Formats: sequence, C-alpha cells, structure tokens
Amino acid sequence: MRKSARYAALAASGLLALSSLTACADDASTSASAGSGAKGDGKGTKVKIMVGGLDKVIYLPAMLTQRLGYFDAEGLDVELLSEPAGVQAETALVSGQVQGAVGFYDHTLDLQVKGKAVESVVQFSHAPGEVEIVSNKAADEIRSPKDFKGKKLGVTGLGSSTNFLTEYLAVKNGVQTSDITPVAVGAGPTFISALERGSIDAGMTTDPTVATILAKNAGRVLIDMRTPEGSDAALGGPYPSSSLYMQTDWVNDHKDTVQKLANAFVKTLKWMSTHSAAEIAEKMPADYSQGNKTLYAAAIQSTLPMFTKDGVMPANGPETVEKVLKAFNPNIKNADVDLSKTYTTEFVKKATG
Repeated sequence: MRKSARYAALAASGLLALSSLTACADDASTSASAGSGAKGDGKGTKVKIMVGGLDKVIYLPAMLTQRLGYFDAEGLDVELLSEPAGVQAETALVSGQVQGAVGFYDHTLDLQVKGKAVESVVQFSHAPGEVEIVSNKAADEIRSPKDFKGKKLGVTGLGSSTNFLTEYLAVKNGVQTSDITPVAVGAGPTFISALERGSIDAGMTTDPTVATILAKNAGRVLIDMRTPEGSDAALGGPYPSSSLYMQTDWVNDHKDTVQKLANAFVKTLKWMSTHSAAEIAEKMPADYSQGNKTLYAAAIQSTLPMFTKDGVMPANGPETVEKVLKAFNPNIKNADVDLSKTYTTEFVKKATG
C-alpha cells in the first residue's frame, strides 16, 4: 500500500552512492510546478501525473518540461509523482489517484482488453529505450535470447513493459515464457545489485542504469533498443514506448487541459531535438547526475535517438506493439484490439501546427 511518507520532495532527497546514477527504486517521489492557476476548462488546471521512474532517461521529458517552465507557461499546476515501474503508474491511473501516467504505450492495449479505455495523448518515443544486459557471470551462457531458457531475467516489475518485451524476445527466439523466470528488481541500485549478486542472470533496464553498469564493467549489452534501428532489429518495426497516457473519458471531459499538456510536452520534445545531451543534463535536478555529470550526459546521449520531435505516434508503431503483445500475451492474442482507440494525435497536431 502506498503511504504518504513515500512521496518525499525531490529537492529534499539525499544523494545516493556515487556507484548509481538513479534514485532508489523503492522510494516514490514527487515534484510540483508552480502553476499560475490560469482558467482553462475550469476542471483540470491542477493535474497529477504518475511517472514510472522520474529519473529514468526514457521518461526524461516529464521532469524536463517542468524544469523548462513549460507547464507554468500553459497555466498548469502539475504534480509529478514517481513509482519504480510503469505498471505501478498504470495502476495509479486506472484507480483514479492521478489524471495522467507517463509510461509505455503498450499498457493502453493491455488495458483495453481488460475493459479500460486509456489512450496515449503525447508519444514521446518511437523506440523502447531498453537494453538487455547480461551479467559477467552469465556472459558465456547467454549469447542471445535463444539462451534464455532456465534463466532468471530481471524486469522492473511483473506485468511491466520490460516484462512484456522480455517475454516477447524469449518467444521470438524459440523459448517458452514458462521456461524463463522473470524477477522484479526495479532499476538503478536494486537492478545493479541483483546483477552483481547473481540474483538475475540478465535483465532489461534503461539509462542511466545501463551507463552505470557499463562504467563499472558489471555486465555487457546483449540487445540495444535505444534507437529506431535497434528497435527494428529486435522487434521488427518502430516500437512507441514512453508516452503520456490518460483515461479516455477524462481526456474527453478536459480537452482544454489536455491540449495545454500536449503544448508543454511538444515544446520540450522540440527543445530536446535542438540541444545537446550536456545541455539537457544541466537542466535536470542536480541529484540525477549523482556527482558524475559526464556519465549522466553520456546516458542521455545514448537514449536521445528514441525520442520523437513532435509527440506524434510513429507510422506502424501501434501495429508493431500489437504484434509483440500477441506473441506471448494470451489475453491480447485472442482479442480484437481497436488500435485507433489506444492513442490520439488530436492534441499534438494542434500543438505542432
């Protein structure tokens, strides 16, 4: 159960050990924009958004938008909350604790077959931004996903997008999902510790965790999906991942507020496309670099190719995600998913126009 004490302000959070570049996955945090309280549709100028890991580079646009002042410029009072896994952000959204979630687009398909109408309103990315890392101890045993059988594979959380992608890579390479053991290890220090102790043989994670592991020589990259090319090689096409998704009913009832959110996020994506990784790193909270700005900027640089410049859903992206999920998820495999209801470009096209 989530306790209020877990939502400690980012500004008050203490620095973690320099061996990691990310906040402890066990702690949720919160950060709020000043907000001008400008009148919009009268219903939603105050917005709570749950992020599946505020300090993960794949979700960087959430905090960066706040740091650039774009929420405030739109007259929004946005409170950013954080949980270690996207599946927890999804839970917070459907339970009504928050109005928006920053997480993987694939949750919208999974939720649709469960009777929940949720849609991506701003698509941050056209690649997963994920990396499958193999521990040094298991490096000789795992040379491709074909070797996943009987292995313990780290994911951020059970039912998370890293869990989805791991199961797909296994099935695609002839390994049944029943032959692998997914282990929820979060990200950052908990992931790294599990890899070093042998609690997992390999695992899927993102920057800055990837950069930290490589800098410590604690593992090696097996599959890199931080670029569109890497996504195409591993998954067979563009894989829209990090996004702002919201319940469809809330979107329809608060279009003015959603438009302001889209405006703010699209401004951020455009800003990111014209600034260096070092400049982006400088805008982020100081504790995100954990005393190593060079390594943090390198982590951002490695992940930048995954981001869109306009927030628009990439062509054929939803179809790739459906194909991936149908390969191993029996609920989706036997269901007719209406992809047109899993995302909208209405707001981002107005923002870019």
